[in-house]
Amino acid sequence: MSSLSLIPTEKIIERLRYENPWWVNKQIPEVYSAMAKRLYFSLFYPFVIEKNVKRALVLMGPRRVGKTVMLFHSIQQLLTENVNPQKIFFIGIDNPIYVHLSLEDILNLCKQSLNQDNLKDCYVLFDEIQYLKDWERHLKVLVDSFPETKFIVSGSAAAALKWHSTESGAGRFTDFMLPPLTFQEYIHLKEMNHLMYNGEISYGENQIPYCLSHDIKALNKEFVHYLNFGGYPEVVLSEKIQSDMGRYVKNDIVDKVLLRDLPSLYGIKDVQELNRFFTYIAYNTGNEFSYETMSKESGIQKDTLKKYLEYLEAAFLIKVLNKVDVTAKRLKRITSFKVYLTNPSLRTALFSPISETDSEMGNMVETAVLSQWMHSEKLDLTYARWKEGRNEGEVDLVLVDDKKYKPQWGVEIKWSNRYFEKPNELKSLIHFCKSNNFKNALVTSIDQLGIKQIEGLLFSFLPASIYSYNIGDITLKMKNQN
Repeated sequence: MSSLSLIPTEKIIERLRYENPWWVNKQIPEVYSAMAKRLYFSLFYPFVIEKNVKRALVLMGPRRVGKTVMLFHSIQQLLTENVNPQKIFFIGIDNPIYVHLSLEDILNLCKQSLNQDNLKDCYVLFDEIQYLKDWERHLKVLVDSFPETKFIVSGSAAAALKWHSTESGAGRFTDFMLPPLTFQEYIHLKEMNHLMYNGEISYGENQIPYCLSHDIKALNKEFVHYLNFGGYPEVVLSEKIQSDMGRYVKNDIVDKVLLRDLPSLYGIKDVQELNRFFTYIAYNTGNEFSYETMSKESGIQKDTLKKYLEYLEAAFLIKVLNKVDVTAKRLKRITSFKVYLTNPSLRTALFSPISETDSEMGNMVETAVLSQWMHSEKLDLTYARWKEGRNEGEVDLVLVDDKKYKPQWGVEIKWSNRYFEKPNELKSLIHFCKSNNFKNALVTSIDQLGIKQIEGLLFSFLPASIYSYNIGDITLKMKNQN
């Protein structure tokens, strides 16, 4: 074992026994068994027990979205399925006690503490793997050296994980992305599924199966609560944290990522500048930016800005949306783009909760809708903005077909009932539909549902809360089918 380890072996073994109580009592700690499973668990668990492919499973996602809990729920499920408890190892790599040990050193100590001579059919879970230098190289060696052992790791400094796992883990790692809580999962965790029922909506000439609400007022109340507090499972279930959202989320998510993870991964010198820049973006979530205005308003040089945007996006804190013109042509030079928080409740944490009549509601609803779509990593989402002579306009969300570079649909995200009464005011959307020969489009509202016909087009109006719920629902169903 590494000569650097100054901590006595028996102390480390003591820690391992403490982290793996099921070795003795066959149960995971109650704090985890009492928590409801995320809906994503049913997607994740099949990868845990997949034995035919010799790969490590890498669970990625932002901080505090429930990765550790999901690992414990996996252990619980393995125990339920009668896997030998002494064949399941959990190690939290963020504990300083392991700092000078390699993954293999730790595994040897696990074997030693259980008097085992091999790792056949074992499940080994490393939590917060990003704290180990060159983790991906170590992990690749383990996957090759122990073909009959399943390795599952989690990590939140996503940028490092993403880049590293693609380069050095080629063919050795399976990535699983756990995003912030969707609105659908939020309703599920709060045990409020009774608000929803299976119905259908009209989209153009078609009827589409859709989850609708018995009580849109109650659903909207939850939706506003979700915007403020909903991205993190722990926050949803704890009023204590909600009352001190700033401290909890800011300390735990923003500060650790901005002040610790990113600087250590990318050697960022001016941590305060990065922090200031993120605060500026969070306040303006959903707005259009250009490098010029951004540089002017934040006082940061353009090249540095580009790097910061890249880092923040890699750390799952923001999503950059690129612009297309009215027929969804890519613009040759990217001069402007929109930036969204990956989770609207980050804004609440930095500033203050908003109510449904606040002027920021529009941008927050847009941010929420986009964060539901984040679960479909393969979709090419953009927004359209154009200026043709006197005609200029914008459509909030446009899906572009990768292969044909043609738009597939457009959505106008509003937190207002005004356009349900006056659909002729949706000039940009009308122009966009006509330019692309679309017969229909979707517009969100506060609580109005129905179809409006205007200039030969059919616009389906849906409450923003119902639209958000369904994006999560449809995405999950599609993932389950795959």
